[in-house]
Amino acid sequence: MKSHLFLLGAILSEVVATSALKASENFTRPGPTAIVVAGYALAFWLLSFTLRTMPVGLAYAIWSGLGMALIAVAGWLLYGQRLDAWAWLGLALIIAGVLVLQLLSKSAAH
Repeated sequence: MKSHLFLLGAILSEVVATSALKASENFTRPGPTAIVVAGYALAFWLLSFTLRTMPVGLAYAIWSGLGMALIAVAGWLLYGQRLDAWAWLGLALIIAGVLVLQLLSKSAAH
């Protein structure tokens, strides 16, 4: 359970960092740039704790899948980026895939 909390923290840190990447305007704005650097550093540090007990392939699949979905939603909310019905369907399928991996796959077993 603890590894899942570390992974969730890593995902959220990466989402914050990636969202700030756009606001950094090619690293010309110090505040958002600092958030990018700190967010990615924290994300990888937390991910390293996750990998103590979770297989790297599974952790990365969850990280990338949920991260991708959350970044798309953040772009929609923060930057007004459009998501059409197909995009929402794709995001739902990504989340479904993560749930299948986590809840049904024997790959999650230690």
